[in-house]
Amino acid sequence: MEQYLESLSVTEAEKLKKTILSLFRQTCILQEKYDPVTLVPSDNEQFVICRTHRNFIESYLSVLGCELLYDSQEHIFRLVGDGVEVEALSKETTIIVLLIKMIYRDKIMGKGLAATVTNLEEIREYGKNTNLLNQKLPDSEWKSALAVMKKHQIVEYPGALRDLEDDTPIYIYSTINLYCSSAMIHELIEAYREENAENEAGKEDSYTNLDE
Repeated sequence: MEQYLESLSVTEAEKLKKTILSLFRQTCILQEKYDPVTLVPSDNEQFVICRTHRNFIESYLSVLGCELLYDSQEHIFRLVGDGVEVEALSKETTIIVLLIKMIYRDKIMGKGLAATVTNLEEIREYGKNTNLLNQKLPDSEWKSALAVMKKHQIVEYPGALRDLEDDTPIYIYSTINLYCSSAMIHELIEAYREENAENEAGKEDSYTNLDE
């Protein structure tokens, strides 16, 4: 492996190392990335690196108990295997991911591939309409959820998290399909709805007891 790196130029070797680090940090490399300011797509250099040095990366990762997969439909390279760190998501983050998946599905089905942009206001509206997110979440929960999704190449947004407004455009990548299947949506939605219904019933019982 060292011989392979030594056969490359210093610049190319550094790009290869950074790409492997990116794979471990975000678990996937997209063919096209959206500029966080303009939301205009452009070719992703790290995707080219994965394609060019695929055999080397696969050999390197196999030693670490990982595997590099190429998804020809989504046009991404994915890191899978026992050596991949699993992200632990809070309930609130999971619900927000679900809502974004629903928004992505509705926009793809209704308006086509160019319409996969949402914002915080729309996500909250979906949460209210589906009875999945009735309560007001603290800013820290929104920031945590969006940071996790940006890290794993699910969404892209302009600027820093602290600057996001209700109408700031948030681009949704098709990778949302990899993290959240349709079957998972229906299963989790029903589970959260039942939980919310039980919580509401508990609140009503408390009010009744107070009245007595």
